Amino acid sequence: MNLNSATGLVEIFVTLVAVATAAALVFRRIRVPYTVLLLIVGLGAVLVAPGLHAAVPSEVILTVFLPGLVFESAYRLDIYELRRSSGAIAFLAVPGVLISAAAVAGLLSLAVGLPPELGFLVGAMLAATDPAAVIATIKRLRAPERLTTLIEAESLFNDGTAIVVFAVAVAALNGQQTLTGAAVSLIVTVVASAAIGLAAGIFAGRVVALTDDHLVELSITLVLAYGTYLLADAWHLSGIIATVVAAIAFGVLARSGAMSDRAQEDVDTVWEFAAYLLTAVLFVLIGLTIDVGALNAALLPIAWGLVAVIGSRAVIFYGMVGPADRLLRKGRDHIPTGWLHVMIAAGMRGAVSVALALSLPADVPQRALLVEVTFGITLATLIFQGLALNPIVHRVLPSGPSRGRPGSLPA
Repeated sequence: MNLNSATGLVEIFVTLVAVATAAALVFRRIRVPYTVLLLIVGLGAVLVAPGLHAAVPSEVILTVFLPGLVFESAYRLDIYELRRSSGAIAFLAVPGVLISAAAVAGLLSLAVGLPPELGFLVGAMLAATDPAAVIATIKRLRAPERLTTLIEAESLFNDGTAIVVFAVAVAALNGQQTLTGAAVSLIVTVVASAAIGLAAGIFAGRVVALTDDHLVELSITLVLAYGTYLLADAWHLSGIIATVVAAIAFGVLARSGAMSDRAQEDVDTVWEFAAYLLTAVLFVLIGLTIDVGALNAALLPIAWGLVAVIGSRAVIFYGMVGPADRLLRKGRDHIPTGWLHVMIAAGMRGAVSVALALSLPADVPQRALLVEVTFGITLATLIFQGLALNPIVHRVLPSGPSRGRPGSLPA
């Protein structure tokens, strides 16, 4: 296939969609997350035909796939449940990301001698729970609305924060950022990105109220999803945070009367299909990007890094989020302990980590090792935590997960 021609790009797209659809039809009766199946298909294709291995540009993942995926999920978020869990979500989105990155840096430094600044760079790439992986899985399981909102909101917000932390870490590695400057840069970027998203979402909500043409309304949502991302990115801010906030603000206005019921149904249907398509193609691409054979040389740091990723997540939920929620709510309406198990298992890494690893500057010391470690840990979390999530949800919710929103991905 020719990547340099329009025909070649269409061939690749159609082939990826066909492969993803075939995988869904063949494996639909297997109780394995759809994203894991697609990842395995991509990995298997590379093992059978090494020529299929492709280094997907990080810009493609970040600007083509993620804005659409996060917009669709953020638009559907229940604003009541979001407010109800806002404290936990805010903690996970910023302090949680920094704690996770620091844990990876510390353990890799102690266990394998990786310089702390390089370890923190790996930690930043792995700090975010990937929205594409988590959202696709949790929708299919149809968990309770509050649990779904907690998991989705965490993955939506903390990947934007992790991208900002990664950019700051790269700048600090090159001597372009002090610790104080890094903290200020993080705060300013998060606040400014959220402000852009809020303004864009409100503006789009006002505009969509001026028409009753469902095709025009759909077009507005498309411009909002990708336009907000591109605008924030052009100003060197977080496009993901801006898109998430824009989608939430627009969703509140749309459900408050800015859009007709028919238009809301159309938006739900079109974006549900778009999310399905983007997820399917993305995870096959991730499988084609990761060269399993190249990970052998980095098995030890991958193992220690995986311990740090999962261990820090356990500490954050069991030692911080759970106790704080019980204390603040004084035993009333707190997050059940069983849900903490689900949220830890939902901490899969994915497209964001892969994209950040691919975007590492060529002059970063030990770049090849950092990329392999990031790829290896991402692969391990997708497979092992992805496979563990379904049985954990069913164990925590023995009557069957049925109260959440229906998912678009096949079972």
